[in-house]
Amino acid sequence: MDTHSSPRLVVRPGVLPDARRRDWLGVCDLRALVPGRGVAVLLPDRRQAAVFLLPSGMLYCVGNIDPYSGAAVISRGLTGDRAGEATVASPLLKQVFSLRDGRAMDDDGVALPTFAVRVKLGAVLLGVERSASADTAA
Repeated sequence: MDTHSSPRLVVRPGVLPDARRRDWLGVCDLRALVPGRGVAVLLPDRRQAAVFLLPSGMLYCVGNIDPYSGAAVISRGLTGDRAGEATVASPLLKQVFSLRDGRAMDDDGVALPTFAVRVKLGAVLLGVERSASADTAA
């Protein structure tokens, strides 16, 4: 029996929800995430997102479509950091994006969408803005 166990990874959301009303969508099991790698998810409205669990335990979600190439590849990008800012580099043209706010680190006019993220009972949940029609129907 192995008496040595690896330290428990504490997962923290990298993008906190704001005051807007949100629907929380379960997108994957936390155990499916490998620290330092991304997972692509398809949202009900056909948008794609890329979920990243960093080795530090920070959890981020950005859009999966590379704004420079139009390809759905951000989830396969290389994670890292630039001056303490968590980043992902597109695997195609190597542009670097902030995982916190989605901005291209070298191009002020370009950004990936970001999603609020949280973990509940082992499931990764993304916060998407509730549509006005959903508010009136509720």
